[in-house]
Amino acid sequence: MSISSLWEPDAMPYTIPGFPAIRQRMLRDAANLDPTAPQDRDSDLFARSSATASAVSGLYDFLAWQARQLLPDTADPEYLEQHCALRGITRKPATRATGTLTLTGRTGAVVPAGTQAKDLSGVLYRTTAGATLSGAAEAATAAVPCEAVDAGALPDLDDAPVTLLAAPSGVQSAARLTLTGGSDAEDDATLLARLLEYMRNPPSGGTAADYRRWAREVPGVADAQVYPLRQGAGTVDVVITGPDGIPGEDVVAACQAHIDAERPVTALATVYAPLALSVDMTLKLRVAASATLESLRPDVRAALEAEIAVLRPGEPLVLSRCAAAVSGLAGVADVVITAPAANVRPTDLQWCRLGTLTLEAL
Repeated sequence: MSISSLWEPDAMPYTIPGFPAIRQRMLRDAANLDPTAPQDRDSDLFARSSATASAVSGLYDFLAWQARQLLPDTADPEYLEQHCALRGITRKPATRATGTLTLTGRTGAVVPAGTQAKDLSGVLYRTTAGATLSGAAEAATAAVPCEAVDAGALPDLDDAPVTLLAAPSGVQSAARLTLTGGSDAEDDATLLARLLEYMRNPPSGGTAADYRRWAREVPGVADAQVYPLRQGAGTVDVVITGPDGIPGEDVVAACQAHIDAERPVTALATVYAPLALSVDMTLKLRVAASATLESLRPDVRAALEAEIAVLRPGEPLVLSRCAAAVSGLAGVADVVITAPAANVRPTDLQWCRLGTLTLEAL
């Protein structure tokens, strides 16, 4: 038999037989050797074939599992991490949300670092620096940097009420909190995407793909846009985004430090967080069936936010895609976008986000 005859390009992929098929094959082979041997369910031959088929089936399952670990896109999480480790890629840990805690009390009252506060949902925060209240005698204030006690994604807060767990002397227990940032530990899909990007675009001494990969290695960075030569020869601008929006200043600083350690010494790289470009939209809808403008509002907003969420910083907002997303909703017979009047084209550092939504009858 020639080597070429062993390879059949059009042959079907090998299918692993199941337990019943393996046992039936063993019984068939036994019958070929001794046609008179009993094969009923109470026979010794049937019992031995069942036991052996069970072991063989387990070996097939192990080999199938082992084969899946050979490729990173089918590997289990722990083996995916081993594939990544061979290339110096590690799973990014969760990051803490950071912000500012505004305290009120008597002039001269001291707030030590580590003072804890709790919001209405029970999430704990702590100050990361000490401060002294200053201002009016009984209405002095201090803005103290703070962070979430536990790492992980949290919603952005703007002047939200919190309560100090143990208010220092002269400080009111009621405080206000502004918070941004925070991300969960990197999931398997994102880790795999970074590994595949590394394999498709291996290190090349400072290409745009290198800068994007370096930025995405930093905890709290979901993606990055790279603009070579944006500020002249030898410069590279990197605009980063977080898993849930605009990253905090601590993530930007960490990303800048990491890229500075990796970049060629002749390049000058600057890391930016995008500037939110709020886009107010006015839509005229012709409703169908029993739908109303108010009943459709949540679905329309969700559809528009989903369409805008896929945009990267600097990418234009195409109104025709927004209209298509809304027109596919149940209860919408027709849609016309009257504002903005044309596609929104942000600058490199701007990131389109949905602002005020106004619905009118068509």
